[in-house]
Amino acid sequence: MQILQAIINGLFMGSLYGLIALGLSLLFGLMKIINFAHGSYLMISMFITYGFSRLTGFNPYLSALVVCPVLFGLGYATQRYLIKSVLVAEHEVREPISVLLLTAGLWIFLDNLFLLAFGPDYRAIRSPMGRLNWIFFNELVVNVPRFVAFLTSSISAIVVHLFFKYHELGRLMRATGQDRKMAALLGIDIYNMYNIAFGISCALVGLCGTLLSVFYYINPSVGSIFDIRAFIIVVLGGLGSIPGAMLGGIIIGLIESVGAQFISATLTEGMIYLLFLLILFYKPAGLFGLKGEW
Repeated sequence: MQILQAIINGLFMGSLYGLIALGLSLLFGLMKIINFAHGSYLMISMFITYGFSRLTGFNPYLSALVVCPVLFGLGYATQRYLIKSVLVAEHEVREPISVLLLTAGLWIFLDNLFLLAFGPDYRAIRSPMGRLNWIFFNELVVNVPRFVAFLTSSISAIVVHLFFKYHELGRLMRATGQDRKMAALLGIDIYNMYNIAFGISCALVGLCGTLLSVFYYINPSVGSIFDIRAFIIVVLGGLGSIPGAMLGGIIIGLIESVGAQFISATLTEGMIYLLFLLILFYKPAGLFGLKGEW
């Protein structure tokens, strides 16, 4: 029963890891860039959720109605007013390195801005929902907020997959990611596609921030923890792959949860990084490595 409990916990947390990584994976699939500030946007969404809950007293999950549009706007503006100029200057480069430096600087700036504004103290949302559990067979405990995170993450991943596969805008964005020069020749506004892609990526991580805030602590450096996890998951699942991001997140979640039942937390962390290195050495494209198509 203890192992089953660990598997359930790993599955629930892993699905959330996967959704966090999905935003990163989308950016690489469409724009061929890595956003080092991804964790900072997660942290911002958690602070917005915390503030919404404290000011209104409403259920923290309702803050997603505010967080997702705000994070979409932040992502859209980041691409439109910061990253676009770099992409225009390096329009001949398929994977512009300068964007990595820009987003790394943005990551440091945002984290330290929130540290200056709110201090290093840990915060938590005091909601009855955070302590709600379902108990089965008198032993098996299912934490309701983690189950909600699992359910929401799974549905969100399916919706994103269907959007990019069947919706006209999704297909235009995929075409831009596959060959931006040809897309431009066909009349697609490639930079607007990039703006929307960055907005969607940040909206997804904003949803994750709301789900996470109900049962996890909040402080200005919290994003860094999940940022590292997300990079490992993206490499494991395959850059640009939606199923790969979700499966990679679940694998990492299971290693983290089940491994802790047999070895120390430090060794479990070491196993995750060992898996990361093995994937880089033996299958750099990841489990669902792409060849130009989802």
